[in-house]
Amino acid sequence: MRTILFVIGLLLSLGGYAKQGYEVRGKVVDANTGVALVGVQVSNVATKALVQTDNKGNYRIQVLDGKNILIFSYIGYLEQRVAVNHRSKVDVALVQQNNALDEVVVTGYERKARRQTASVMNVNAALSGQVSGLYIRGTAYVPNQNQESYQKLKENNFINPRKEPLSTFAADVDAASYSNVRRFINSGTLPEKDAVRVEEMINYFQYQVAGPKNGEPVNIVTELTKAPWNTTHQLMRVTLKAKDIPTANLKASNLVFLIDVSGSMMGPGRLPLVKASLKMLVDQLRAVDHVAIVTYAGSAGVKLESTPGDEKMKIKSAIEELEAVGSTAGAAGIKKAYEIAKQQFIKGGNNRIILASDGDFNVGESSDESMEELIAKESKSGVFLTVLGYGMGNLKDSKMEILADKGHGNYAYIDNISEARKAMVTEFGGTLFTVAKDVKIQVEFNPSYVRAYRLVGYENRLLEAEDFNNDQKMGGDMGVGHVVTALYEIVPVGVESGGIGTVDPLKYQQQADQVAGRRNAELATVKFRYKEPEGEKSKLQQKVVGTTVTELNSVSEDLRFVTAVAELGLLLRDSDFKQKANFDQLIARAKASKGRDEEGYRAEFIRIAENARDLSRSKE
Repeated sequence: MRTILFVIGLLLSLGGYAKQGYEVRGKVVDANTGVALVGVQVSNVATKALVQTDNKGNYRIQVLDGKNILIFSYIGYLEQRVAVNHRSKVDVALVQQNNALDEVVVTGYERKARRQTASVMNVNAALSGQVSGLYIRGTAYVPNQNQESYQKLKENNFINPRKEPLSTFAADVDAASYSNVRRFINSGTLPEKDAVRVEEMINYFQYQVAGPKNGEPVNIVTELTKAPWNTTHQLMRVTLKAKDIPTANLKASNLVFLIDVSGSMMGPGRLPLVKASLKMLVDQLRAVDHVAIVTYAGSAGVKLESTPGDEKMKIKSAIEELEAVGSTAGAAGIKKAYEIAKQQFIKGGNNRIILASDGDFNVGESSDESMEELIAKESKSGVFLTVLGYGMGNLKDSKMEILADKGHGNYAYIDNISEARKAMVTEFGGTLFTVAKDVKIQVEFNPSYVRAYRLVGYENRLLEAEDFNNDQKMGGDMGVGHVVTALYEIVPVGVESGGIGTVDPLKYQQQADQVAGRRNAELATVKFRYKEPEGEKSKLQQKVVGTTVTELNSVSEDLRFVTAVAELGLLLRDSDFKQKANFDQLIARAKASKGRDEEGYRAEFIRIAENARDLSRSKE
């Protein structure tokens, strides 16, 4: 009898193991050149799992057993189906296919259609020339190298409040960095250092924060605990929660979809994903809402005139007809979108352009400075801007973020259909409907209790102290239900810390140390300024933070989870201030504070952190 039970248990164990499967990894290259291919789609026929190759052509994917079939597909290459055959490593060389380009040719007064065959060329390569009096022009896009760009960030340092008591920055509701970091890690590589913006990772998640009362658009919540990566330091949380508005009560929308249909949008995860994303958004629209569609490649054009939101099939059909071809005249498209948005302007409504692109503008005004000036000028019209970034290997993250910041809007990176659903459906109101604009935060620290402080993240959102009261200086915008969180790492008075620099005593001026600060049980005062969506004069709210420190295991579930996200950001950036941060402790803390997770975003974070830990160890 014991033997039979043992055999049954063994079979069940083996069955469970087989069901769990194992990981297959490999590299995909061009069969002719051996160059690694970025963004190749790798899918498992049996499980429907889908991944993409990273910027070195590498991929990782789960299989159930050694009999699974993997499909490798890429624009401009022949699809390959490869049997795993019980291997753990499967390298593939894809063969280019010949693309037929239909072109219209004019010879004298005669208009003819010709067919010319050409091999797919490199990024945005243009086919042009004369063949027996025949003019040929076309474009093809095959990304084969990493051309992504990110703004260089210099981390915030510790600051002595006796010298600089005020910390001032603009609110940031963008969450693009988190989904972009996820894309890197899921494709089997650690993200570029400057792709990691810690505040955007934190603000990707929703938190259980009480909404505002008495008609105010935003509520302030603060907490104080110990920093998990250095328990002699403190960590202060400042969270703003925007008011919730039922969808039925949202203002009527005048929307313009501004869609990049240039050659750079031809690859996987680009235009097809844009179409799927915007169709989801269309499903949320009402009869009082209107949508126009502007496209741009070599030039800008109107694909669909402003159309009521209940004519969903008409709008979706126009979206489905889009094809990627040509160079990228982004500035022309932006000007045309603002022109239409202003023509259809709804007074008191939600007037907004939704830009979907990889940010690769290469015709006309394309520098960061010129695009910044263009958007800043147009944003004064009362039309807001939402930017949706797509693509891998060619993403111009730095430019996309500038456009959103200067356009009174927000920036999200869409790496898969689940992220599209989050932005277009789950957080529909926050993405598209502003309740407070030019949101600025200023914290005054009391030097009687604070020896030094450091703002974690927000490096590209810092403001001068006097900018806080200057209504001409832009802040960030908050949408319906948005939650914005900032963390300050604090070195308490009396604590020695190697991260704080010192200078010799000054010779020619009085030392402020003798008189600054009062021991009044106030650690800091948090001030918050905002404008109504259509207002030009800011309003002020403020809150005092006490000196009572709560142990980390006793603070809110949200704060414990926030610290885990921040700690992962410090490690991924290889921060100079990571101190004793480590993957295992943050993963354990995230698991313990996952709480209600109906959409599964926190569980996904835990998997990402575990994968990042394993990737980091493999590099050691």
